[in-house]
Amino acid sequence: MVWERLILHVDMDAFYASVEQRDAPELRGLPVVVGGAGPRGVVAAASYEARTFGIRSAMPGAEARRRCPGLVFIKPRLARYREVSEQVFALFHQLTPLVQGLSLDEAFLDLSADPAARRDPAATAAALKRDIVATTGLTASIGVAANKLVAKIASDLEKPDGLTLVIPGSEQSILDPLPISRLWGVGPQTESRLKRLGLNTFREVRTAPETVLSQVFGRNHPRMRERAAGIDTRPVEPRSEDRSISAEETFAVDLAQGAALDDELARLCGTVAKRLRKAELVAGTLALKLRDPSFRTCSRQRSASPPADDTAVLLQLARALLTRWFEEQPGTRLRLLGVAARDLRPADQMDLFGADGGGDRVADAVRERFGDAAIGSARGLRGKRYDGDPSDP
Repeated sequence: MVWERLILHVDMDAFYASVEQRDAPELRGLPVVVGGAGPRGVVAAASYEARTFGIRSAMPGAEARRRCPGLVFIKPRLARYREVSEQVFALFHQLTPLVQGLSLDEAFLDLSADPAARRDPAATAAALKRDIVATTGLTASIGVAANKLVAKIASDLEKPDGLTLVIPGSEQSILDPLPISRLWGVGPQTESRLKRLGLNTFREVRTAPETVLSQVFGRNHPRMRERAAGIDTRPVEPRSEDRSISAEETFAVDLAQGAALDDELARLCGTVAKRLRKAELVAGTLALKLRDPSFRTCSRQRSASPPADDTAVLLQLARALLTRWFEEQPGTRLRLLGVAARDLRPADQMDLFGADGGGDRVADAVRERFGDAAIGSARGLRGKRYDGDPSDP
């Protein structure tokens, strides 16, 4: 079998929840959810024991508790998850420099240049799974295929702790019977529209008339037909996990324009700015995510010129965007607010005490050595921490 391209998609199994169950053995075997336990909390991750009750990520916490009264809620520990993620990604980079992270627990690996891997892809993937268990105590599911699209679909077919190999030329036989919900680009609303047209499987989308597909996908219908056929030429792109760095908060009480909301905005900008500096990146665009009490979600963005990683610069842009939004939506309250840094690029080498966020870098260095409490802002005396990752212990 000739593998011109060899792509692995690695997906850690119920990552956040699995880390919690590993670190606290008394949680093993219990239905565990990582997320907010409050009345407006959201499930970030669910253990496989919780999933048997139909609990999934992004489900409201109240609904999850209704489905499973004995559910165990765990507050997210993002710093801990990043630590474990770094261990996993280090294993990836031992195999290839072509690693495209999609999140802390998910990545593509391009092993096309590895003759040994191409001779026996299944053995290579199995060895990686063993290394992940040995290093972290956690399991991963891996899909092996000739392109990213099929590899990602394959990794989900035998979860948890699965390994699915799709030999080149066999894509159609494996994909054709799958439900259309597994196709990239098909969400719940699109799935409903497809089903109303009698398109329930990959095969039915792959063979549907152009006039039918265009009703759902418009001008993008040729690309969706290709996806249903397992055709994908996209390369594995290292560092694509840094295309955006974001932070968001769902409020216990809807917030109106004012000091409380501004404090939340400042905290989120500080978190994003710190993550940018840690990744040695600057943002060319600052975006806001806004959700009102009716769950209507919209976004606003503005360019940063020059690109920045400085809290004050990001906050200035964010305040302008938020003010403009309230002018368009007078009297509206916010249920959720998010800040995202986009159009990322490597940071230039800058003087620690110079412009462009030098003060923030000094603060980062002090906090790194002495802890978050070692330094703060005058505004922080009111009880709000301006800069830093709220998930840090």
